[in-house]
Amino acid sequence: MLFQVPDMTCQHCVKSITAAVQAVDSSAQVRCDVSTHEVAVVATTAQSVIKQAIIDAGYTVT
Repeated sequence: MLFQVPDMTCQHCVKSITAAVQAVDSSAQVRCDVSTHEVAVVATTAQSVIKQAIIDAGYTVT
């Protein structure tokens, strides 16, 4: 799954997003690229659940 998170701007954001995703799927693999604002997730949880977790953490997903 690939998400665009335009307001992810620093390593604190990366940690927050990673924690939010892993809270709904503890085995999820999360890779964040601050320069492109992309969050790549490998998980068995539905994409809609992962997206909502990022939104609930306070970030915009486009």
